[in-house]
Amino acid sequence: MKVYSARTRIKFCGLTRHEDVALAASLGVDALGFVMWPKSARSITPELLKELAVQVPAFVTRVGLFVNQPAELIEQCLPYLDLIQFHGDEAPAFCEQFGRPWIKALRMRDDIDLHQAAVDYSHAQALLLDAYRPGTPGGTGETFDWSRIPATIEKPVILAGGLSADNVVSAVNQVMPYAVDVSGGIEISHGIKDAKLMASFVKNVALSSAH
Repeated sequence: MKVYSARTRIKFCGLTRHEDVALAASLGVDALGFVMWPKSARSITPELLKELAVQVPAFVTRVGLFVNQPAELIEQCLPYLDLIQFHGDEAPAFCEQFGRPWIKALRMRDDIDLHQAAVDYSHAQALLLDAYRPGTPGGTGETFDWSRIPATIEKPVILAGGLSADNVVSAVNQVMPYAVDVSGGIEISHGIKDAKLMASFVKNVALSSAH
């Protein structure tokens, strides 16, 4: 059953600086994403993850993003994470082995079957839907056709891909997602967030219609 919410949750992803973590928390952002995949321009080390994670206040979810990476690395990061985001081709059994809540990111290929994905990843807390670009797991800054998301999908939907303060109202009103995920849309450069863009994004999500 699709989960409806009184408000749309917000995840800021690709955080790399203490000041950005502090501002995101002060703005009331629900989840903060830390990219642990070294090929990303927004990646951080486990050592920096530890530093950033300890400053995250209670009731703000710390999310670690991994892309087809070894279980040993994920285990190393677990003490500093509340939720795992699998953004590669990880099988359900791999995702389930860590004893931690997790979400599965899916790139919106032309042939994707979201109903089947909801069955395959039935133990995920949500499905994060991102734009598809061959060879790029995420962070493309591109949107996709939101009408491709079925209203009857059996998992909470986290909408990602090219979101910004300029289009998030339309996105929320059309898709009615459980949450929205933004990275490049609140940046001045990879991993460097902009305070005004962050604040505008949060404000516009709040202005979008409740569902």
